[in-house]
Amino acid sequence: MRVAIVTESFPPDINGVAHCTLQTADHLHRRGHHPLVIAPAGPPGGSPPGTAGGPPESQGEMDRSHPYPVVRIPSLPLPGYPQVRVALPSRKLAAAITSHGSDVVHLASPFVLGARGMTAALRLRIPAVAVYQTDLGSYARTYLGAGENAAWRRIRAVHTAADRTLAPSTAAARDLDEHGVPRIRLWPRGVDTERFHPSRRDPELRRSFAPGGELIVGYIGRLAPEKNVELLAPLSELPGIQVVVVGDGPSEPALRAAMPRARFLGRRTGNDLARVFASLDVFAHTGPQETFCQTVQEAQASGVPVIAPAAGGPLDLIDHGRTGLLVPPGDATEVTDAVSLLAADAKLRAALGHAGREAVEGRTWAAIGDQLIDHYTEVLSARTAVAA
Repeated sequence: MRVAIVTESFPPDINGVAHCTLQTADHLHRRGHHPLVIAPAGPPGGSPPGTAGGPPESQGEMDRSHPYPVVRIPSLPLPGYPQVRVALPSRKLAAAITSHGSDVVHLASPFVLGARGMTAALRLRIPAVAVYQTDLGSYARTYLGAGENAAWRRIRAVHTAADRTLAPSTAAARDLDEHGVPRIRLWPRGVDTERFHPSRRDPELRRSFAPGGELIVGYIGRLAPEKNVELLAPLSELPGIQVVVVGDGPSEPALRAAMPRARFLGRRTGNDLARVFASLDVFAHTGPQETFCQTVQEAQASGVPVIAPAAGGPLDLIDHGRTGLLVPPGDATEVTDAVSLLAADAKLRAALGHAGREAVEGRTWAAIGDQLIDHYTEVLSARTAVAA
């Protein structure tokens, strides 16, 4: 099967869309299929094409650092959030899909480049599967203070044109349905249960975080307004608690000022990130706008008890009181109280961590990737039946 994956983000970007797209393309390649990735180019002046981990030096070039073709479309930074790149209009997208001879177009979190990918799929009469992954309506409200309805109109238009929309959680599926999107199926996310594992717990790293033996509470993710990381500020001032923050983003300066006692580690990836996860005593996620929340799964795979808002994706991932704790969204006091409960009860921490690990052991990227291939096959079969 030849699959063109049109994505709003791809490594070296570090975010949920980029990571899921990479896992999808890698899985298709391992299964003997032929993926093509079309993604925004990184900023000019990066590593040249063919160097592992870096974007092409010139925008619009072929990135040869993967075992499948990756076409980079010229892009500009999003105003106010330069880590996010927005692809410019380009004929390269349709040309790449045509040259690839794609059987199906996979739209990863479509909005700008993905909308153009949907247009190309319609023009070329290729079936499209649209993967909903980002709550762009809430992002518009958070960053612009307006535009939520306009964002949903665009989301609805793109997803309605697709043969199938895949939602990562029941909450996301409900949002899509309420906004009039048809043909919705659930498709969750996988987790690398070998990389994220309790055996990665590192006593030396723990001593460097908390030399006084404090309870280590970590947040891992983007540092952006919608993540509400500032809810950890009261917690960071409590004796016996050490807050550790991993990630970067536009909110970092304000968060450093609000939490002077917290340890900010910047970006961590790969085995280094897995070591940090497993070395925490508690993982606290604070953002209420998650359509899935991959970091919750990674913490659970690491055997770490999880606290997260009772909203969005975490509702599917956490069985309250068994595989983690859910708290009301946006409530710093509830977050602090949940951490205090776990700080006082080592047996509860161990039980939640163990149950969380058991809950995700079957959610490998290979299993999730095979589910995706089944979705492609069903969509292709439906198109064939209609044509016949």
